[in-house]
Amino acid sequence: MRNILYFLIVLFYSIPCFSQIRGEEIKVVVSPDHTDWNYKLGEKCIFTVRVLKANNLLPDVVIDYELGPEMYPVEKKSGVKLKDGKITLTGKMNTPGFFMCKVNATVNGRKYEGLANAAYEPLKLKPVTEKPKDFISFWTECISKAREVPLDYKMKLLPDRCTETVNAYEVSFQNNRYGSRIYGILTIPVKEGKYPALLRVPGAGVRPYQGDTYIASKGAIVLEIGIHGVSVTQEQKIYDDLQNGPLNGYWTFNAHDRFDCYYNRVITGVIRSIDFIESLPQFNHEQLGITGASQGGALSIIGAALDSRITFYAAIHPALCDHSAFLQKRAGGWPHYLYYENNPSDELIKNIQYYDTANFASLLKVPGWFSFGYNDVVCPPTSVYSAYNVITAPKEVHTYLQTGHYWYQEQYDEWNNWLLKMLEIQ
Repeated sequence: MRNILYFLIVLFYSIPCFSQIRGEEIKVVVSPDHTDWNYKLGEKCIFTVRVLKANNLLPDVVIDYELGPEMYPVEKKSGVKLKDGKITLTGKMNTPGFFMCKVNATVNGRKYEGLANAAYEPLKLKPVTEKPKDFISFWTECISKAREVPLDYKMKLLPDRCTETVNAYEVSFQNNRYGSRIYGILTIPVKEGKYPALLRVPGAGVRPYQGDTYIASKGAIVLEIGIHGVSVTQEQKIYDDLQNGPLNGYWTFNAHDRFDCYYNRVITGVIRSIDFIESLPQFNHEQLGITGASQGGALSIIGAALDSRITFYAAIHPALCDHSAFLQKRAGGWPHYLYYENNPSDELIKNIQYYDTANFASLLKVPGWFSFGYNDVVCPPTSVYSAYNVITAPKEVHTYLQTGHYWYQEQYDEWNNWLLKMLEIQ
């Protein structure tokens, strides 16, 4: 009994201590001299770099820094000692894009990073990628062939995820060939009626999904899908094993083959998900949105571009934008196919154009909401603006300057409120 009591005391004190770890005492702050981080072409940007410990300047700290266009620095220096913990660095761009100031400080053998990307007239950016002449006919053919396969949908109630007002189901349906299925979590109001719908498409990775009972409780159907053809309600270890095993680097699978590229079945899976929503008797056939972040941001744009049943979309730091930009030493989007290829084949360059968000973006006809950060090194803002700027349909962009490939709470709330407005369930 005494041992058990000791164990409980240790557990009680150790868990809160672990859960309270938050942030770092030392910060590297990089501040452009324009508060909006925006500059005219040819205008000098002055970055003030400060290394802080407990919010005070840290003397005699040593830094390394890089300056230049995103992903392509033109100036690098190492071992720069800051006597008073502060330095100013300058740079400029004569062409549209983002100028990066990246700083690493080493303190007691540990590295700390600071970053700021100054914007140089990004609304003038145009994609480098070219749209294949058969782009539309290619995707029309892919979708048509996928629809030759019956949906054959299955629904399984998940009692532990249901609420008083929302039922939750694991669902699956066939995709682009017999036996190839898309799995997801469907949340739907218990009360009988006709409801708007929202399709949630995933960021990169392999994971389970919980479903969205919050928006469903407001009066909407929500389908949250996975893309890998496996159940989305299994234990975490299964997804970890897939991520580290057969699905490791799935975004590169068959990238040289436009018909067999991994994202082919992903994109047709998005369209079949819309087919499934359309088949639900509770759907009102009026408002149908699609949303996601990163890979999901790309799939939101792609789904809205390819399927006229979508009435709005919201894309957060969308990926897969302007792959060919790397050919001109300009930042392209994740997964940076051509950045890591020393001598990319003509076949690869051509085939990934069929999977470039910028080429889908030019087809959009419905309202869209965008949000991303200037400091995103995964989906650089240069690449996102290259896609955003070709859109002629109604659109709005909400930038959160300091964010990288993550969200601020204010950003998340703004996005959520826009979705509710478009679903007409506020």
